Amino acid sequence: MTPELARAAALIARIPDHPQPGVQFRDISPLLADGQAMRTVTEALIAPFRGRFDVVAGLEARGFLLAGYVSALTGAGILPVRKAGKLPRPAASVSYSLEYGTATIEGPDVLRRGDRVLLVDDILATGGTLQAARALVGELGADVIGVAVVLELEELGGRALSGDVHAVITD
Repeated sequence: MTPELARAAALIARIPDHPQPGVQFRDISPLLADGQAMRTVTEALIAPFRGRFDVVAGLEARGFLLAGYVSALTGAGILPVRKAGKLPRPAASVSYSLEYGTATIEGPDVLRRGDRVLLVDDILATGGTLQAARALVGELGADVIGVAVVLELEELGGRALSGDVHAVITD
């Protein structure tokens, strides 16, 4: 890890017992607030995929921020992957299981068949959301060329569901 990435990783705050006892929440807000760290992380996030995608799909909510930054750096379009009920005219939706129930994500009709999509999110935990996002992009007629996250929580085994993922920082 470069010194710049190590500095960015050190900005990620650990919040014990949030949202419930025994969980250690990782808050990337301090990283997002530091322009140089944000640029360093975003450059590392897209490095393996540069020139290979037309659209960046950001997963609600912090993935939207990352997608905007990636779009500005690369000129790619943005696909917002939203929680159910947030879009006025969703073109596709995918439901998936959580440890405490189910959730649904939706996407608008903005992709063209054959668009190359890079999925980005802040944290890979259990992998269900990224797995569903892959399926959603397929339902919208495009191709996922890669998945990139800022932080992977390795002990939660998210790669088993989400497939090959490029993680800038692992914990």
